[in-house]
Amino acid sequence: MKLKFDVKGRSQPDPFIFADGGRFYLYVTAGAGVEAYSAEDVFGTWHFEGTVAEIENGNAYWAPCIVKTAGKYWLYFSCDEPGTFEYLHVMSADSPLGPFGDPVRLFERFSIDAHVVETEAGLFLWYAEDNREAENGRIGTRIYVDRLLDPVTPERMPREAVIPTFDEEIFMRDRFGDGRDWHTIEGPFWFREGEWQYVMYSGACYQNDTYHIGYAAAKSEEADLTKVDFVKHTKDGAFAPVMIRGDFEEGVGHHSVLKLDGQYYAVYHGRDLTEDGLKGDRRTARICRLSVKDGIITAERYPDRV
Repeated sequence: MKLKFDVKGRSQPDPFIFADGGRFYLYVTAGAGVEAYSAEDVFGTWHFEGTVAEIENGNAYWAPCIVKTAGKYWLYFSCDEPGTFEYLHVMSADSPLGPFGDPVRLFERFSIDAHVVETEAGLFLWYAEDNREAENGRIGTRIYVDRLLDPVTPERMPREAVIPTFDEEIFMRDRFGDGRDWHTIEGPFWFREGEWQYVMYSGACYQNDTYHIGYAAAKSEEADLTKVDFVKHTKDGAFAPVMIRGDFEEGVGHHSVLKLDGQYYAVYHGRDLTEDGLKGDRRTARICRLSVKDGIITAERYPDRV
């Protein structure tokens, strides 16, 4: 089901939902800065709050996430500057809607799709970056996890956590003309339920029919997330996504997870299969129920209800 917004004609790619102080916030990909929405009720109307973060010379602000720690709100996102790739940045503020300031670039290399979480062992950064020398031959973007020494300082000892293993994860065939296909695993979202830990992710290209949401799981109480061995979910070794193109939507991917009154929900983006009046980027924020139990995640998706 699509979320309801008080503005029309806007897209909400890569939606990240955040609950704080009895209110809900949604941060999305945008061109001129990180855009945000807020709501008193997840299933009610979301109010457009405008651009809440931007840096000098920044462009194409991708996949924001936010965490509250050390007495502040920390907003992570990637953007590019003239002559650069997308690099992860972080800015801080005293409220969920900013104003965010003091930008810090986390890496001097292509890096996107942060999800920062806090466990008993400290802060951890999930993110995606490229590997062009993959041992299994499936080069491309994949998911890493690294410890944060503080909200702006990675330990710089990342561990590769989820890698491409299927043709359905191919972003583009023969991308660089050398015969090798480029794969994409991105958009990590980590959470813990009971004895299990999960890393959900997006795979393939958002414009392709195989674009999907999958997950890896580990039965582990280890709080140091760089030490947890996650196993990608499959069906007897075959490709088995949680969400993919369906009867009423396509381009289903990059999401965040909310637990509300004991029920899990995925907030994700997708495109209507029928004409929706949107121009350009037609990805809009949607929500569905998730069942999370004993290392297995399933989704219930409907066009007009949750």
